[in-house]
Amino acid sequence: MQACYHTVNFTKNMVIPKLHYISEGNTPEEHLQHIQRACTSGVELVQLNLHNIQEDQLLEVAKSAREITFHFQTRLVISENYKVAKAVKAEGVHLEQSDLCPTVVRPHLHSWQMIGSTANTLQDCEALIAKEVDYINLGPFRSELTNEAASPALGLKGYTAITDILHTETPLIGFGGITTDDVKAILETGISGLAVSEAITQNFDSIKTFQHLLSASVIAEQRHTFK
Repeated sequence: MQACYHTVNFTKNMVIPKLHYISEGNTPEEHLQHIQRACTSGVELVQLNLHNIQEDQLLEVAKSAREITFHFQTRLVISENYKVAKAVKAEGVHLEQSDLCPTVVRPHLHSWQMIGSTANTLQDCEALIAKEVDYINLGPFRSELTNEAASPALGLKGYTAITDILHTETPLIGFGGITTDDVKAILETGISGLAVSEAITQNFDSIKTFQHLLSASVIAEQRHTFK
């Protein structure tokens, strides 16, 4: 019997959550276990970040992830594979720079599904905004990779250099080795949210800390605006 997945009634004009959990694990089962724990801990958006797997296998894992996130009313985004994202009625797909262009992917998705993408430079951001992505993961903030082909770490100076020039309503989500100790300083650069993997996987209780820091920043911004 074919599984039936209902949407969580989000629209394309949805507010993008300020905290994203990018799943990790050594096996598909670990990814699902970590997604379950992240949802239990209250995260609002999960990105199923599973690579080097056949599409039919990814589809089965994504179905299980959809069941978990639907139960918790959590948004689900699938890394790279828009076909799987559409099939399981995930809230969207996240495209890396080496993936298909967002304008190519858009017609293949449901009208309510969102597209996120990754950027490392001001020029990347401008190109993605022109292609009308719904949010941009900007980074890495801190490089933890030894791969010479990896994008350079931006740090606080890199974020500030981009946000000082780039004036956009498209949410900029910082990612890459971010911990709770980094949140306040990152938000002061103009970054609007965070995508976190390792720090959350190591301690799912940190989700509440991240959310508290992000909420405190929003309240402080509102107070400043209405002075």
